[in-house]
Amino acid sequence: MLTVALPKGRIAEDTLLLMGKIFNSEFNFEGRKLILESKDFRFLNVKNQDVATYVEYGAADIGIVGLDVIAEKDLDILDLLDLEFGKCRISIAIKDGDRLDWSRPDIKIATKMVNITKKYFATKAVGVEIIKLNGSIELAPLVGLADAIVDVVETGTTIRENGLIEAEEIMTSSAHLIANKNSFFEKKDEILSLYNKLKEVIGDGK
Repeated sequence: MLTVALPKGRIAEDTLLLMGKIFNSEFNFEGRKLILESKDFRFLNVKNQDVATYVEYGAADIGIVGLDVIAEKDLDILDLLDLEFGKCRISIAIKDGDRLDWSRPDIKIATKMVNITKKYFATKAVGVEIIKLNGSIELAPLVGLADAIVDVVETGTTIRENGLIEAEEIMTSSAHLIANKNSFFEKKDEILSLYNKLKEVIGDGK
């Protein structure tokens, strides 16, 4: 049996639609159920941020998760396939009318993506103070908690509605298929079978 970690949250709907196409049936978790089992598969319904952790530690053989989560957690997993949905970007945003002054020695950045932020500013050779927040990140520059934020941007509507603008893009992200390294060795045929079905559906959608 192949255990697959599927994400809740931002990319959940597209993930379930994709699985529905592959298994030729309506695909959903009923009520608050977290496990869905079929003949050869067990599907786990977990937070997007936790999918890669389930896969790395072998609680799931494979999973679907945003590339931004993979980059943030820096886990020891195999990145098998870009599924080409859930596209977004990770950007620096500032108050409309401000500018990002790279010469300042004390830039304060609010974000939930601490590692991505650290790595990016290190490439700029700029020292920053990172303030970790878990939600309502757009508020931070508006009340003086931070000079800028690093956050997921899809359409840009949320930051614009809160008086912010994108100052710089750090990376783009989309949903990816990942695998546990041991599982890929032990269950290679099953994983590649699902991989090929996913690849075929993605190709048909283009």
